Amino acid sequence: MNQYRPSSYQNLPSVIKNLLIINVLVFLAQSTIGSSGTVNMEALFGLHHVKSPLFQPWQIVTHLFMHGGFWHLFSNMFALWMFGSELEDMWGPKRFLTFYFLCGIGAALIQLLWLWFQWHDLVNLFSTIKMHPTPEGFVAFYNQYGLNGNPGASLVLQNYLSDPGNVGNESSVLQYVSAFTYSMLSEPTIGASGAVFGVLAAYVYLFPNRELYLYFVIAVKAKWIGLAYFAYEVLSAFQNSPTDNIAHWAHIGGGLVGFLLVLTWNRNDRKNFY
Repeated sequence: MNQYRPSSYQNLPSVIKNLLIINVLVFLAQSTIGSSGTVNMEALFGLHHVKSPLFQPWQIVTHLFMHGGFWHLFSNMFALWMFGSELEDMWGPKRFLTFYFLCGIGAALIQLLWLWFQWHDLVNLFSTIKMHPTPEGFVAFYNQYGLNGNPGASLVLQNYLSDPGNVGNESSVLQYVSAFTYSMLSEPTIGASGAVFGVLAAYVYLFPNRELYLYFVIAVKAKWIGLAYFAYEVLSAFQNSPTDNIAHWAHIGGGLVGFLLVLTWNRNDRKNFY
């Protein structure tokens, strides 16, 4: 069987429609309330490292409705509509909504694990310095995180090193190190991409031979696009480029959770692919 046609296919089923509306409304709030400086929505609702002073448990869900710009929003919502509509028609709204949030939460947990690993050394060194501030500790911190290249930071350190016994100097350099640490830990992860990658994984698993059109011209089977995209995400995640601000591990986490869920739900019908 090469084609799947649900009996009552909807181009915009209810859950997809409401997710689109909510995401657009939140983006409008980001663009108005958030940009006015009244409320820092990314600080409140974006996902942060668990050691960040900005971290709150609700961010595991709320970050799914935040986006970094129009094209970030558009690409996620387009993919959600393109791949999710057929899944919702097949599963029904309740199961699809459950699937969507499980993928998004799974992506958030994987991203938090990655952030813990990524900043493990920074957190440990900062904790040591806070408990036992020493000239050697501050110099090591500056050298490891390149703070010597900042004239203001260097001046604070030099003042401290010239008189380590001065409580004011020690407080100043500790304050600078604290601000740097918390700024690294408080970089938010936002977007529905993790949940959308779960939707994509389910679509590719259930409809591996469905032809998709790259640039609306080149026909490629869904399974090859899915495998290529996942390979790209894994490669990018391990490269860990400092200029790359994409949460590749959230994408990978959402895709893996989506694949495992649909594999489990479809365990009694593994011979039926479309």
